[in-house]
Amino acid sequence: MPLETFKSSEPLTLGVELELQLVNPTDFDLAAAASDMLHLLGRKPFPGDVKPEITESMIEIATDVHTRHDALLAQLREMRDALVGAGDRLNVAVCGGGTHPFQRWFDQRIFARPRFNELSQLYGYLAKQFTVFGQHVHVGCGSADEGLYLLHALGRYLPHFIALSASSPFSQGVDTLFDSARLNSVFAFPLSGRAPFLLKWGDFETDYFTKMEATGVVKSMKDFYWDIRPKPEYGTIELRVCDTPLTVERAAALACYLQALCRMLLEERVTLSEDGYLVYNYNRFQACRFGLDGTIVDPRNYESLSLREDILTTLRHLAPHAKALSSEPALDELYMVATRAGNHAGFLRRQYGEGGGLAGMVEAGVRGFRSGVAS
Repeated sequence: MPLETFKSSEPLTLGVELELQLVNPTDFDLAAAASDMLHLLGRKPFPGDVKPEITESMIEIATDVHTRHDALLAQLREMRDALVGAGDRLNVAVCGGGTHPFQRWFDQRIFARPRFNELSQLYGYLAKQFTVFGQHVHVGCGSADEGLYLLHALGRYLPHFIALSASSPFSQGVDTLFDSARLNSVFAFPLSGRAPFLLKWGDFETDYFTKMEATGVVKSMKDFYWDIRPKPEYGTIELRVCDTPLTVERAAALACYLQALCRMLLEERVTLSEDGYLVYNYNRFQACRFGLDGTIVDPRNYESLSLREDILTTLRHLAPHAKALSSEPALDELYMVATRAGNHAGFLRRQYGEGGGLAGMVEAGVRGFRSGVAS
């Protein structure tokens, strides 16, 4: 089918999606409880959107459209409280985190929906291994060309979001030595990675999407698992590299960091070229593997940078934009992450090292999601 028209939306508006774990509160393994949870939640209005994900141990929530940090956070907290209340009734716990540390992928059940069954048939065991949990952030764009500009300009800052959100150090019962192991599962899909370097929507539609559709490989933008992708039906770009944090407070902070970055980039209008992607995969690996302790290369001058220091420099540069957007508390939280508290991958490793074990990590994640404190 033809590519959907890119709808104009109010620039810098925000929407957040969170993929969440459903957990048995006795042994803290994943619980195939999505159908029961959705049925119970459907009995009364939910303060947002909630739907199934590819396996029965996952659900996804999505906010309304927001412009301010305080309103976004208030809705996320209301959604969290509704989920926790429903889970208490069903004896099911809810938590964040990019991976469950010891679930066995082959035990997972595909949620009974045609698209999920189609994906399972296409991707085989990868579909069940996709029981990983991410945060997606949508940012409104005034035009399609503006969206493509932001998509490529943000590539320079992609490692920031990976490192700050990283919450998946364990997988299949072992410490992967990665802060974000979740993204390795995403990278296994053939249509993952980065979008092609095109800055005009007309070129993207005719020179890329139409040709890809003709191959039979894709039918819509949903078939691309890019790190950042356009969503023409919403008039947004969608950042997809973040692990689901352990708290909705961290999720709101990450979303508003993206909003402030987009405001800065729209004002500065940086020059873009394909050369900006020379070190893209290397920088992404550094953020996944080492988190805030990674070292990245600036694609503009090839200078090696401490990822932590680059984040702190960017946060300082964004101060006037955060003030204009009323999102100073969001950037303050991320400053604390980069300077003192560390990301949630570090928090989970500490829980394991202090004797909590694998189940103890999940239990700490459950407490953190409920309370808003995971540090």
